[in-house]
Amino acid sequence: MQASSLSEQELFNQIMKARTRIYQVTGPTPLEKYKMDGWQLLLKREDLSPIHSYKWRGAFNFMKAREEESRVAQVTAASAGNHAQGVALAAAHLKIAAHLFMPRSAPRLKVQAVATLGGDWVTIRQVGDNFDEAAAAALDFCRKQGGLYVPPFDDPLIIAGQGTVGDELMVGPHRPDLIFVQIGGGGLAAGVTTAIKAYDSSVKIIGVEEENQASMKAAFVAGEPVTLNYVDVFCDGTAVKRAGNLTFEILRNRLDDLITVTVGQVSSAIEKLWQLTRALPEPSGALGLAAAQKIANQIQGLKVGLIITGANLDFRQLAQISRRSAADQRSKLFYQIKLEEKPGSMLALLKTVASLDLNITYLLTGQNDSRNNYPIIGFDGPENLVTQLEGALTTTGYSFCDVSNRADLNFRVAPFQPALFRRPFAAIFHFPERAGALTEFMDRIAPLANISYFNYVHTGEQIGRALAVISFESDQNRARFLTELQNYGPHYTALAPETIEALGVAGW
Repeated sequence: MQASSLSEQELFNQIMKARTRIYQVTGPTPLEKYKMDGWQLLLKREDLSPIHSYKWRGAFNFMKAREEESRVAQVTAASAGNHAQGVALAAAHLKIAAHLFMPRSAPRLKVQAVATLGGDWVTIRQVGDNFDEAAAAALDFCRKQGGLYVPPFDDPLIIAGQGTVGDELMVGPHRPDLIFVQIGGGGLAAGVTTAIKAYDSSVKIIGVEEENQASMKAAFVAGEPVTLNYVDVFCDGTAVKRAGNLTFEILRNRLDDLITVTVGQVSSAIEKLWQLTRALPEPSGALGLAAAQKIANQIQGLKVGLIITGANLDFRQLAQISRRSAADQRSKLFYQIKLEEKPGSMLALLKTVASLDLNITYLLTGQNDSRNNYPIIGFDGPENLVTQLEGALTTTGYSFCDVSNRADLNFRVAPFQPALFRRPFAAIFHFPERAGALTEFMDRIAPLANISYFNYVHTGEQIGRALAVISFESDQNRARFLTELQNYGPHYTALAPETIEALGVAGW
């Protein structure tokens, strides 16, 4: 089959053949219905597939079809994760040796899943720092060692396998009016679009890319696939620098629209999917909902199809996803506030915001000036959070600025000058996660001490932990504070001198 001469009907026929092949492994994934705000969601659960991603469909169809033609001795593929899992599953099922090249930066979860799925049929080779380097090594290996190379997206058999997702969306009792489909290299979108348009050309299909990896959008603008200099890998499942030649030809003629979304919008969509389904999709798996939420006012009254394309989430991403989701919804903001450096100044600020319907989720400060301090505080609250907070701060005379998008927040940087600390006591304090707990502690110690360093972030646990350094004007105040702490808490773990020195604060 020549890709350049592939007609819409020929590709649809291939999708029908792919359906008979992949159902040798498992049946269709579920389609779930949810009532949204003014529209109906039809959610295709590819996260419940054998590899928690749709990618196995294309890989299995490709390898099974080639096996039907002639015996395949071995295959080679490159992938950052999901495609490799699909090839591994197919290799074990079809009993074909597979050499899988994955970048050294591939999530450990996906590398382990490949090994588990493939067993003795798979050899994993981690090469290079990104997909492009792994792919170059895989192609070189295949040229030298022979065998079949399994492409990730730009092949008719791969596209046909992915297209079975679209077929399943249309053969059930609940047909969508509109479908949002993720685009990386374009294999899923090309297959789904072909299948759906064959059933009903009136169904509108919108492709979705994250704005910092929009290779298909760049191809549409240029009139041909182009190679991007850089792609953001937050949505690692769709992080492709260059759209496929075949997928580009299919999508530019059949896609109704193409839109981009931000990382914040994707994070917000992940949170929404968790609330709806208790599923945690990987970022690329939530691209469709991110687009739907972005243009929700344009889809009122429609039945909207979305695909959770994968759920192979690196667990370590959850904190970043949570913060970016809250920032996107403007329900969690970070402000830097100017305080006079004197005992009780932090307490006064906390009392100012105590009357508001807000939670403090982040507090980062370090004494760096003998006259003023500039803590960064994270607030979580309702939709009118900004109005409430800025009104209260302005009324009480505080100088402040919104630093929600400042890059250093991700690194929790708080400059400080140890020479300004007086008789310091350093510890990790445990506070109950409830409104007012921190204010109560500050209220108790205000007559005795001053906060020189404080590093706290909400983690979702029942106990919040803060690394703090507290200074005292006299030895008597320090002794009284330690007695107070022993008698009334909170629970704490004092930092040993060597730990403090490791933080760069020598001489404590």
